[in-house]
Amino acid sequence: MVTENSTPAAGRRPRVAILFGGRSSEHAVSCVTAAGVMGAIDREKYDVVPIGIAKSGQWVLASGDTSQWSLSSSALPEVAASEKTVTLAEVGGEHQLIVTEPNAVPQELGSVDVVFPLLHGPWGEDGTIQGLLELSDTRYVGAGVLASAVGMDKHFMKVVFEAAGLTVGPYIAVTDREWLTDPEAVRKRVDKLGFPVFVKPARAGSSMGISKVDSLDGLDAAIEEARRHDLKLVIEAGIDGREIECAVLQGRGTDAPRTSMPGEIAVAAGEHQFYDFAAKYVEDGAAALSCPADMPDQDIARVRELAAVAFDAVGAEGLSRVDFFYTPSGDLIINEINTMPGFTPKSMYPQMWAASGLAYGELIDELIHLALTRKTGLR
Repeated sequence: MVTENSTPAAGRRPRVAILFGGRSSEHAVSCVTAAGVMGAIDREKYDVVPIGIAKSGQWVLASGDTSQWSLSSSALPEVAASEKTVTLAEVGGEHQLIVTEPNAVPQELGSVDVVFPLLHGPWGEDGTIQGLLELSDTRYVGAGVLASAVGMDKHFMKVVFEAAGLTVGPYIAVTDREWLTDPEAVRKRVDKLGFPVFVKPARAGSSMGISKVDSLDGLDAAIEEARRHDLKLVIEAGIDGREIECAVLQGRGTDAPRTSMPGEIAVAAGEHQFYDFAAKYVEDGAAALSCPADMPDQDIARVRELAAVAFDAVGAEGLSRVDFFYTPSGDLIINEINTMPGFTPKSMYPQMWAASGLAYGELIDELIHLALTRKTGLR
């Protein structure tokens, strides 16, 4: 049975709960993303309620002061736990935010029309929070349960891409059991890939725990670093190619997905061997975006076509960023899809849309519109 929660009453602004923080290693990035969205959302059009998730998993009523959630090299923003806990509950047929604290009567904060889950990594971008919102029959921005889970797991993501006819680079997946019971077999499989390789946690993002390895000598340390973030790993062969990205936005109704002009990341020479966490979020001038990328028109069209294929292959909704390698011979090898890309001032997703004619605030407005008009449940 398909169910739908009610739309906002006539004359009332839609109430948007911005959900950020979370339990993953990308907690700080999520906070900065929320700051960007809260600073750009149209407050005359939407009633905004910031809800933070502490690293313990507790939901709290958060500050709307965006300066509190800024990111610098010296301090990382963090949602603090509180005696006051926020829950989402159905009261009188509406989805209400309820604040509870010891020795006090629960306080109703009002109904919620849509949740904007600006959560990165496990317990947020992987289908878990999406499942909770589906169970509560609450509309939300972004991909559903399955698309989120597939998009978070770099192993199964590649399996789905290959099934859709997309070209992926050479890789192996390594489980916790495989590494603990037969590490030498893992080393031999990696050696067959050829060096350099990139060792990655399978279900983390924002370059957390990723290492470039140039020989077997550095492999074990890279694996252990990645295992701090996820016990399942993906190890990819290095690819000689430029990194090209494309932003995808769900079409309205039955329209096809919309794609931005492709962008290219240039990482400044120096200590950054690749597009790592510091280059993405911390250091000014460490990376720059060129959009549109310097490519022949037919290859730009091909990037946009394949980005839409990847979006549909995982069953994405709302938004995604699709990343490719563009080889000297003109081949396009898909790297990954990110179903909740960052919205920080340095983030490529909003920058690519801005370069394609859709401003940041307009992009946020469109994502909320898509969520408000989408059915909950099976669709």
